[in-house]
Formats: sequence, structure tokens, C-alpha cells
Amino acid sequence: MNKNTKIQLNNGKEMNAFGLGVYLSKEGDECINAVNWALQEGYRLIDSAALYENEASVGQVVKESGIDRADIFVTTKLWNSDHGYDNTLRAFDQSMEQLNLDYVDLYLVHYPVEGKRLDTWKAMERIAEDGRCRSIGVSNYMSWHLNELLANCNIPPAVNQVEMHPYCFGAERKKTVELCREQKIIIQAYSPLVRAKKMDDPPLLSLAEKYGKTPAQILVRWALQEGFSVIPKSSKEHRIKENGEVFDFEITTEDMEQIRNLNENKIVCWDPTQTP
Repeated sequence: MNKNTKIQLNNGKEMNAFGLGVYLSKEGDECINAVNWALQEGYRLIDSAALYENEASVGQVVKESGIDRADIFVTTKLWNSDHGYDNTLRAFDQSMEQLNLDYVDLYLVHYPVEGKRLDTWKAMERIAEDGRCRSIGVSNYMSWHLNELLANCNIPPAVNQVEMHPYCFGAERKKTVELCREQKIIIQAYSPLVRAKKMDDPPLLSLAEKYGKTPAQILVRWALQEGFSVIPKSSKEHRIKENGEVFDFEITTEDMEQIRNLNENKIVCWDPTQTP
């Protein structure tokens, strides 16, 4: 496993197992610098969204990087207020205009908005068929959201991007992970570092000392070994470097189980379990 390791999607495409999230990276220099540093460190997946208001910066760096476009995996997402068939098509066009790229590798429904998400998915399927988007998926979908979608779709989601770290790895997350594995939907872990809220947790610190790594590196490596794609977010050069230095060690089977048992049902972002 290395920074270029790819995961096979259920539509035959491939996605990088490791990448950079740019949530809260401000449009302009902050985002441009973060993406440039990541690409220099060997990252090849960049995860943006309409909500983040930095798609233009991401697209600019991708175009100016000198790296073959086919070697950079770009994700963006549909915001909640843009759900519905026609709105989704318009929102995708707006994202493509902001990115200024010929295609996007992955387009995600950012959140399962009640009452609109099935019409939205029909538009997502059309977007996939039109060729400007290589793969489509969802974000923040729990098992019941996925079951509803799978019963009413022609193209299943390739990816489900959810908050995923050991501290939220309770029964519902495990159920969602199990369903995704059954349906060959790749789990992509956002907020894998628990927004730095558990970096002083004694069991995590003990494992970091054992492996000669930082707590953040233990959390990223755990997610990768679980088979998830993982997108730690940072706009700081040293953190981007640190988060990527996780391919020179392996967590033992026993320690992987110990990390799974850190669960506190702790959610630091959205909690989609409250959405019917």
C-alpha cells in the first residue's frame, strides 16, 4: 500500500485510497497552497464540494500542476439546497464551471435530504451517463438511506463518504459499512482524525508510541487497513506531510481490534442518523 494505491469501484473505475480533503480551506492562496503541497507530497485525490466554495482553486491547481489530468482524482459534491432533478443538473454545471475541468472523477450527493433524494439520484444517473462525471456516489448515507436508494436506482452509488473513525465505530456505522461491503460501495472516511478531539486519548497515545507514529497517523492507517478510502483535511504543509507518512508501517490484527473498540459513538460532524 502506498499513496498511489487504488481501490476498484463497482462501475469498473478506480479511486485512490488516500487523498486530501479541502473543507474549510479558503478559496485562493490557502486552498491553492494546500492542494499544491499535497500534490508535491504524492497525494493524487482531492476532495472538494460546492459548499466549500473552493472548487475554482482546486481546478486551477489541477490544471497548472503539470501532472497528467488522468492521474489526479477530483471529487465534488451537490449541496443540500440544490436537490431535485433540474436543480441537480444545474448545480453540476455550476460546479464544472467553477472547476474549469473537462470532467470530474466523482460527484457525490452531499447529504440525504428527505423527500428529494430519489429525484436527485435520477439526475445523478443522467450526469453519469453524459460523460462529464466518471462515477457517482453519496455522502452521509446510513444503511436505511442506502437501502431506499438501492431499491430505486439504475446505477448504484460507487462511494459512500461518511464520518468514519474508531470513536464513532458503533453498531449503526458497522451496519452501514457491512451493507456497503455487500454492495461493493466503497466507504470513504471523512474527519478520520476526529477533528483533533481525541489526540490525547491514552490508548491512542500508547499505540502511537508503540509504532513510533503520531496519533493522527495511527488513525489514518487504521482507516486504510479497514479498506476505506481516507481523506484527512489540512491546509498546513507539515500536517499534510505528516498525514501522508503512513505507508511505512502496519498495525497488527490485535491492535486493529483494540482500535475498533475505542468507539464512543462520538460524532463530530453531521449526524445523519437523525434523518429519516
